[in-house]
Amino acid sequence: MSPATVAITLALLLGLQPVATDLYLPALPLLKADLGTDMSAAQRTLAALILAFGLGQLLCGPLADRYGRRPVLLGGLAVYCIASVAAVAAPNIDALIAWRALQGLGVAASVVCGRAMVRDLYEPRDGVRVLSQGMTGLAVIALIGPPMAAALAQAAGWRAALAVLAGFGVLTLAWLAWRLRETLAAPDPLALQPARLLQTWRHIVTHRTFLSYAALTASTYGGLYTYLAASSFVLIEQMGWSRLAYSLSLSAGATGYMAGTFGCRYWLHRHGIRGTVARGGVLALCGGLGCAALSLAGLHHPLAIVLPQLLYACAHGVFQSCGQAGVTGPFPRQAGAASALSGFILCAVAFAVGQSLGPLMDAAGRTPYPLTLGLGAWSVVTATIAWTAVQRHGEPPAARAVTATSRLS
Repeated sequence: MSPATVAITLALLLGLQPVATDLYLPALPLLKADLGTDMSAAQRTLAALILAFGLGQLLCGPLADRYGRRPVLLGGLAVYCIASVAAVAAPNIDALIAWRALQGLGVAASVVCGRAMVRDLYEPRDGVRVLSQGMTGLAVIALIGPPMAAALAQAAGWRAALAVLAGFGVLTLAWLAWRLRETLAAPDPLALQPARLLQTWRHIVTHRTFLSYAALTASTYGGLYTYLAASSFVLIEQMGWSRLAYSLSLSAGATGYMAGTFGCRYWLHRHGIRGTVARGGVLALCGGLGCAALSLAGLHHPLAIVLPQLLYACAHGVFQSCGQAGVTGPFPRQAGAASALSGFILCAVAFAVGQSLGPLMDAAGRTPYPLTLGLGAWSVVTATIAWTAVQRHGEPPAARAVTATSRLS
């Protein structure tokens, strides 16, 4: 495949997850009212997708190592499209939660195979660059999508917003069927054997480079998920923003994320992966603590949340580009399994956040503290990992070899 085809494919595959989570957020309050449910149940439509997304990766990763990336991707996208159409017609909240969980399985195949394809085709440092290019495309999708979904929800209800998810899935499936070529050179016939699988997982989860980058991607997503799960209720219901204004704030966050992917490529060339991650830690801490400080100072205004969050989104673009390449870097033959385990850890953190946010927001009443203080706390955790574990263990194998050669010469 040409570099342009790889970049477009990555943008679509990695973009499927934020499309499935972000695009219907402006419609959540409408969904809650139309189906006669409460905030916690409405948030479970997001939590169910995240849980299935995490568990599905543990299955899709070994399947992709055994049978190749293309068949797993095509099957996963077909499941996603079917579930997306069914979700549009869901008669009640329980049915919607079930179909959203099935969507999560399809998204799992998309993200696991997308990351594994990068490791199939590129060495770790080049993989960071390629992933950041794909994530720039992802940011463009996230930039355009929320205002369109908000306008549809305002005009035709929350089901119209969910129809956008189905349309994006069909578009992605058609592109894969047309352009995707298999990238796995040598499938592993033993990848699905239980003993072999447990041995592979044990090898991966005890590798310090993997643990460093998996912790980084999970913690930065913990902060982002806190914002995604709580922001529509805080900014629309508590602070009175319109759905269109809220959707534009999501697009602004996508712009910050895009800036982070550009910054990642700029810093990578000059400072290496660890230096890039360290600079991302500064952005994350400024954004998260800035949001918490403004809230504690009594400045409860949408812009006091949205503007600091832009810095955090910028850091997220840096961390995801570096982290998703970093978790598969040491495992060229088990890239699917490594990608799956990293994704599972990320989703476990997000699910735990989602389970705790609903009760915290109910207890906090009409205050933004679960959102603002949660983002502040996650920024501290993320920056700490970026400045400690990644600096000690985060140099990819190829880069280490280059460094050693340079010292000898």
